[in-house]
Parts: sequence; structure tokens; C-alpha cells
Amino acid sequence: MPWTEWRGNSLRVKWDTGRVNPDTGKKMYGYKSGMPSDTWDEEKALNYGLDRESDARNGRLVVKADGSILFKHWADLWLQSRDLDPTSVYLYKKRLRAQILPKWGEEPVNAITTLGYQIWMNGLKASKSANYARDLKVLFCMIMDDAASHKPPLIPESPVPKENKRRGRYVRPVREEKEHVPTEELHQLAENAKHVWGLAGYTFMMTKAYTGMRLGEMFGLRREYVGPNWPESEEDRSRREKALRRYCGDKPMPVMRVQWQHKYHKDPARLEDKGVPVLALPKYGSERTLVIPPFLAALHQELLDSHDSEWLFPSMTGGPLLTTDFHKYYWKPVRDGADAREGRYARPELPAVETFKKRRIHLIRHAHSPMLEEDGVAAVAIEERLGHILQGVRGTYSDVSPEMERHVVRVLQARWEKTEERRAKLGIG
Repeated sequence: MPWTEWRGNSLRVKWDTGRVNPDTGKKMYGYKSGMPSDTWDEEKALNYGLDRESDARNGRLVVKADGSILFKHWADLWLQSRDLDPTSVYLYKKRLRAQILPKWGEEPVNAITTLGYQIWMNGLKASKSANYARDLKVLFCMIMDDAASHKPPLIPESPVPKENKRRGRYVRPVREEKEHVPTEELHQLAENAKHVWGLAGYTFMMTKAYTGMRLGEMFGLRREYVGPNWPESEEDRSRREKALRRYCGDKPMPVMRVQWQHKYHKDPARLEDKGVPVLALPKYGSERTLVIPPFLAALHQELLDSHDSEWLFPSMTGGPLLTTDFHKYYWKPVRDGADAREGRYARPELPAVETFKKRRIHLIRHAHSPMLEEDGVAAVAIEERLGHILQGVRGTYSDVSPEMERHVVRVLQARWEKTEERRAKLGIG
């Protein structure tokens, strides 16, 4: 129960915070003082104390001493409390060290204001890339939101304003400029790749173009997960039987399984190191089964017959692609073109593929969705194929039927045939 007391001409109310001093074992009390006025008398002071004790009982009470923790210490505790992939820990620490801690590290958490945050963010937006500024904002927002939702709370609410309360000039979000990708250019990438690292290169680019798989998933594609090995090779009995009925029954469909990504796993204690190559679940746990057109299934079979590697796409030296400098020695000459070479590593001149020149290989994945949309493939089938989850009610109740998958097979095979026919008429390839 709170109580009031006079200290000279000042009226003070004290209340039980519900906490104990760990050093002395004694109860800790909060208090507020003020000169008597229309807004502060014994009744109002007592009610104020009752409200604070109610907040304490319900975990809402903000003790000023708690919020005085320095931001750098709170950020360190916050990181330790998160269940994160070591790669995410590495990225968060890098962003904290580069931009956030130099600005806020020595500030008490409860001293960070909305105005100070906005001035800092405006400076970042003016001097850094839009994506980098956004990533810093997201990280800072998560740390401050959790300071407010912590029990007991460190601050009443986060100083980061909510996005729906727009202030100032409207700025259209910056998005990476996308271009329409002619299928002919995807085929040219494959032709270039064939000259760079043979059948494996050609099949790699065709697979990426006609499945939309992520790069790590391509690196982690093992021979047991492509036809004719899968689904017979599936260890999960229920999944194997279901897949055999669906894809190997009266109306068979060529199929492959995206089960892993090949990535570097970092030691949490040594995040600056490159890490150890491991097979991990695909991003967001999006393991999935993909139907593929017959031409691609035939390429997979031909490639499997040509080597005995555990990987469908071995590197030029026979090892995993993950451990190579893939972007420099595999992707760059494929997209940007290269001069002719003679001798042991002879190859013809490679033409640049204009849409992809100096661009990320991930843009091939971006081209897969429009490819299917143009030919009327259902949205739910496209999203599932890319490893996404369709949001809202449609995502809850929609499902990909076998007929939708057969439509995907027909669409992709027809597109490949038409493109190859056009290239042949032009004398390309």
C-alpha cells in the first residue's frame, strides 16, 4: 500500500516496486514528489502510488534505474538471448560495430529519444545505400522494441516511431530495378556455362532458369535427390510412398527434391572465420518437391551418367561448388562474356548476356515467376515452387494439385522447345 509524506513544503508519495535489492535483501521503493497544486494533492498522490503498484503487479512498471543500462550492454545481452543462426549473429554484430554502437553505445537505453533516432536515420539515408539503411533500422528497431517489451520493461515504449504514422515528405521505397528477361538470354547463359565448365555448367544454368532454385540449394543438390533416383531414394517412408503415388503412378511426372542447401556454418565463438561447409535445410525451412520438364530430366540423367560425384553439379575439379570462388570463375565469364582462349583451357569467345551483365545470379530466380505467370500458372503453385508461403486466407486454404503441376511441366517444356527452335533459326547455339 503506498503512503504519502510531507517533506517541508513538498508532498511525496512512495510505493512498493515489488522488487528486492540483491545486495541488501531489502524491498525497493519508488517515489514521486511535487508541490501542492490543482493536479497534486494527497488524494492524487495516493492514487498515483496505487497505479504504480498495479503496474508493478502486472509487469508494466518501468524503473528508471533499469533503463539506465548502456545501449552497448543491452545490445550484447539481447544478442545472447536470441536463437539465431551464427551467420545472422555475425551480420548483426557487424552492423552494430560499424554504425549503431559508435552512435548509441555509450547512451543509456532510456535516454534515446525519437528525435535523436530520426536525425541519425536521416543521416544514414543520405550517406548509405537504401538497403543498408533499412537493415540498420530493422536491427535497431528490434533491439529497442524488446527493451520496451522486456519484463520488467526498461523503457515505456520504443523511441522508433511506427511506420503508419508518416511524417515529412513521402519517399517511394527504393527497389532493385528489374528488367524483363527474355528466355533466349537464359539459354545463352547456359551456352556460355557449357564452355566454362562443360555439361555440368550447361545443366546448372538450365536447372536454375527452369526451377528458380536459390544458389545454396543448387550447391547442395545431391545425386540421390534427382531422377531417376528420387523418390525411390527417399528415407522418409511416408514421403516416399506419397511421392511415388503422385509422380510415378498412371500419369508420371519428372521430379526432383530440394532437400538441402550447402552453406558455411560459423562457430558462434569465431564469427569472423569463414566457417565449415555443412548441409542445412533450405532458407526458411523451405524443402520442397519440384516437377521439371522432360528436357531437364534428360539433362540430369546425362549429367549423372557422366560422373560419380555425390553432387549433381560438381566443380571443375570435381569437388563441391561451395568451396570455389564461384562468382569470379563460374558466374562472371558466363554473364559478362570472355575472350577466346587457346591451349589446355581453350574455349571460344563468350558473348556478354546484356540483361545479366554485372548483375547477381539471384536475378535468374527472379525471372522464374514471370515465366510461369505469363503462361497462366496458379499463384499458389508458383509460390510453393519458389519456397514461399502464400499469405492470408488463400495461403491457408489453397493447395497445389497434381493437375497444376502437370500444367507447370507442359508450360516449361513448351517454352524450352520454342526458345530452342528460335535460336536454331537464328543459327545460335
